[in-house]
Amino acid sequence: MTPSEQVRHSYSSSTFHPFELAVCGFSGSGKTTLVKRLVTRLGGRYKIAYFKHGCHRFDIDRKGKDSEVIKAAGAHTVIISDPLKHAFIADGVPAQLWTRTIVEQSDILLVEGLKELPLPKLLMIDQECSMLELLDRGGISNVQLIVTPDEDSKARAERCGVPVLDRDDTDGILDFIEHYYQAITPPLYGLVLAGGRSSRMGHDKALIDYHGQKQLFHTASLLDSVCRKTWISCREEQVATYAVYGRECIPDAYTGFGPIAALLSAQQAEPDAAWLILACDIPLMTGELIGDLARRRHPMAPATAFRHRESGKVEPLAAIYEPKSRPALLLRHAFGNNSLASYLQDMATGLVELEDAAQLRNVNNPRERLDAERLLSQQAQGPLL
Repeated sequence: MTPSEQVRHSYSSSTFHPFELAVCGFSGSGKTTLVKRLVTRLGGRYKIAYFKHGCHRFDIDRKGKDSEVIKAAGAHTVIISDPLKHAFIADGVPAQLWTRTIVEQSDILLVEGLKELPLPKLLMIDQECSMLELLDRGGISNVQLIVTPDEDSKARAERCGVPVLDRDDTDGILDFIEHYYQAITPPLYGLVLAGGRSSRMGHDKALIDYHGQKQLFHTASLLDSVCRKTWISCREEQVATYAVYGRECIPDAYTGFGPIAALLSAQQAEPDAAWLILACDIPLMTGELIGDLARRRHPMAPATAFRHRESGKVEPLAAIYEPKSRPALLLRHAFGNNSLASYLQDMATGLVELEDAAQLRNVNNPRERLDAERLLSQQAQGPLL
C-alpha cells in the first residue's frame, strides 16, 4: 500500500497543522532518536515545529530568575524573549486552537506522543511488539508507517497492511514522509478577482478586450492552465451579469474590505483548497509567468507570491494562498488589517523573483489602458530588426 492510497487527509481534518506527523511508541522504542535524525535532515529545507507530549511534570525556567519569581507570585502567563528566541509559560494544557496558531507558522509539525489523537502516525515498534498488539486491538488509528527494530518484528508488522521500514533506514523513512506530504498537498483552485467597482476606468474592467476576448475570460483561461478549477469572485449584484458567461461565481461573503474579502469568501466556500488569485486588471500577465508561479509553489508556506527584484515589494493580487493562511487572515481582519500585501510581507511567504515589474501592472484608468494596449501591440509585432 502506498502513502497516497492511505491518505484521507485535508486541512480541515488536521489536528494541529496541515503537514503534521506524530511519532508514537512506548518508552525505549527510539522515538526521540529518530525524531532527532529527521529534524537534522529536514531542517535545512523546512521550518520544523516539534511538539513533545509527556506525562511527567517539567520546568523550563530557572529558580530565582525574574520570570520564575513573577510566575510563582501568581501570574498565569509569562512571556520571555530576547533578540534570538522567545517562550510562553502558562498554566494548564494548551488549547488546541492556540497550539495550532503557533505551530502553523512552521512548514512541518513533528509530534512525539499523543497516540490517542487522530493524527497521522509513524509507529515505532519495540522488541516486545507491544504497540502492534495495541494496533491489532484498534487502540491506535491513522497509522501511515510502521518502523521496526529487527526482522522478527518486521515480519509481524507486515501483516498489518501498512508500509514497514527498518528503524535505521533513515533515507527510506525520509523518502516516505516526503511522498506522504506530497500526497496531501491541497489542490490548487483559481480565483479571478472581478469584484471592483472600476470607478476610475468608467466601466467594468473585467469586460475590456485586450487579447481578442474579454479580460474576464482571458484571466480565467490563464488560471485554467494551472488550476483544477477556476471561479469568478464578484459582488452579489454582479453574479447575474457574469453568470451569462458560463463561469461559476463566488460572491463576496465579506463586503467593503477589498481583495481580502474575495479571498476569505473563496476560503469559506472551499477551505481545503489553495487559491491562486489573479486580478482581472493585469492584462500583461502571461501564461508563462502564471505557470512559473504554480511550478514554484511552496505548499508548506502560508503563501507563494512574486517579489519585484528592484523594489522588493511582494505582489498580493497574483499569488497563491494556502489553506493555513485563512486563520491568520481572519485574525488580521478582526484587528482591522485588511492588507494582503502586509500579510505577505509579515509571513514566511514563498517568493518568486520577478525581473519585469511591468508584467504585473494594474490597469485602472483610460490612460493606463492605452499604455497597456500599446505595449501589447508592440509585443505582438515582435522586436524591430
